[in-house]
Amino acid sequence: MAKEEKKPVAETATPKAEKPFPLAANGARGEIPLWIGDVPLVIAATMGGLSAVSTRLECKSFQDLFVRLSGVEAAATLAGIELMTVAGDRLAAIDRLRLKHFPACAAAFSAALAHHFDDGDEGNVEAVVQAA
Repeated sequence: MAKEEKKPVAETATPKAEKPFPLAANGARGEIPLWIGDVPLVIAATMGGLSAVSTRLECKSFQDLFVRLSGVEAAATLAGIELMTVAGDRLAAIDRLRLKHFPACAAAFSAALAHHFDDGDEGNVEAVVQAA
């Protein structure tokens, strides 16, 4: 009897590597591509989306919100998909969501949140100087 080869969880959460991602994701704005089954999504940690997720989950702090989104909690993952999706069919993604997709969701949420802490975003300094 041949041994069955196990695939890493991250590979099972996305379609084969040959399939290009069909949606535009602007990394400069912190948009992160995410596959849930065969459904492509683009998520972003917008302040409105984070506020809605925080309210729904009754988070008491940003740390609580971060831990819940990156910790593959079921309610947080569903809320994140619904409220942080900026492109793609969020309802189809929720319908196809399985436990095997949670690690990819947590990684995408963490990447989107990390964008807010990127030191490379100083804004438009010239515009500020001109306005002053």
